Amino acid sequence: MAGEIPKSSIEEKFQRLTPQTTRNLLDSVDAFLFDCDGVIWKGDALIDGVPDTLDMLRAMGKKLVFVTNNSTKSRKQYANKFHSLGISVSEDEIFSSSFAAAMYLKANNFPKEKKVYVIGEEGILEELENAGYSALGGPEDGKKTAQLKSNYFFEHDKSVGAVVVGLDQYINFYKLQYATLCIRENPGCLFIATNRDSVGHLTDLQEWPGAGCMVAAVCGTTQKEPIVVGKPSTFLMDYLLQIYNIPTSRMCMVGDRLDTDILFGLNAGCRTLLVFSGVTNLSDLQDSSNQIQPEYFTSTLSDIVGLFNNNQ
Repeated sequence: MAGEIPKSSIEEKFQRLTPQTTRNLLDSVDAFLFDCDGVIWKGDALIDGVPDTLDMLRAMGKKLVFVTNNSTKSRKQYANKFHSLGISVSEDEIFSSSFAAAMYLKANNFPKEKKVYVIGEEGILEELENAGYSALGGPEDGKKTAQLKSNYFFEHDKSVGAVVVGLDQYINFYKLQYATLCIRENPGCLFIATNRDSVGHLTDLQEWPGAGCMVAAVCGTTQKEPIVVGKPSTFLMDYLLQIYNIPTSRMCMVGDRLDTDILFGLNAGCRTLLVFSGVTNLSDLQDSSNQIQPEYFTSTLSDIVGLFNNNQ
């Protein structure tokens, strides 16, 4: 609930949401960009008060956009998840890192005759297919094994021109070898990461390894760094600005992670609001090693409703 965060020296650096700062924020912003995991939901459990908050913002005429680094679903699959949780969100309002990977290839005129190898799940495969690309790998390769024995040669498709790495609960030695060979041996093969999140709230009760550990494994075997298309990269923001005629100074990025959500907003010139309903807590924000400073902070997204009503 609003006001549960203890007062401390943190307020010298960041603004706590209060009735007045909430009013100031709402008056100065035309669009809200939301992370999903840890802000809207945890796993398949909706965070309390989220529907009422989104309804209030829509009633005020605010544009709502959902920007998630979780690449396991496509935009269509995320729209279905929102609907299953009782929230009406259109596919066009959702921008996932799986979609960003496909759009990156499209924006850079990736040849349609080239294939894409995927360490990741159905979301990436579906977005690549929607963009007209042929993809290999994904969950299907989670069933495959490499044979570590004499005179065994691991074959890979020489027509693969890009490897996309995202969150993959089916990652295995076979996939790592396939991706490594494509990146190291196929001339000009792109190495694209959907994101580098270390952990994520994939269920409601605890954090799980994020895409960052899958990406790090491929970095280790190839000795190459990826092109990152999800937050905090501004690639998605560049895409959003082509669609919405709203300056970034009139947008607010709402997230639970400092190193992705808040940094994404800061890099793009957005207002920023950190919520403590996901992976970041007050101690993380106060830590002397933290250099990423949000403009505002609060416990949970629904604080906006209570604080706004208190200002009436």
